[in-house]
Amino acid sequence: MSKPRTVTFRAGDDTRALRDAFGCFATGVTILTTTATDGAPVGLTVSSFSSVSLDPPLLLVCPALDAGSTAALEGAKRFAVNVLASEDKALSSRFARKGLDRFVENEWHRSEHGLPLLDRALATFECERHAVHDGGDHLILVGRILRAVCHPHDDPLLYFRSRYRGIHIED
Repeated sequence: MSKPRTVTFRAGDDTRALRDAFGCFATGVTILTTTATDGAPVGLTVSSFSSVSLDPPLLLVCPALDAGSTAALEGAKRFAVNVLASEDKALSSRFARKGLDRFVENEWHRSEHGLPLLDRALATFECERHAVHDGGDHLILVGRILRAVCHPHDDPLLYFRSRYRGIHIED
């Protein structure tokens, strides 16, 4: 039996090895949404998402700076994080592509805070901007959670080694 290939990254190297190392961490998949200044819904797929604090209730998301919706998110006073369920691979892919009306084929509604929320989300977090930080080629957006809703009996969509994955949790 041959030994699995080891990948090593060192500062200054091509980033492929670093991407492979990050890819070893399974993560959930989210769609970050807000409202543009003209009132249109804006959103993009983001897998860099984490809880930060329970008191005060904070989370962080890290959209790529070159994503078309990042400028709207950086300027928004409020945003939402929609955690995707296992059957939402196509939804994630749609919100990851540029040049599409991402909301046209999806069921969504405006929350009491005016944020576009995806009806099929496993969980949604409505936030007000708490802080914005430089994150290299990403923006670190910290949100103070105003409201969270979840459907705890559904299964999550995961991303691992550059592929969508699923996990089934038995009740």
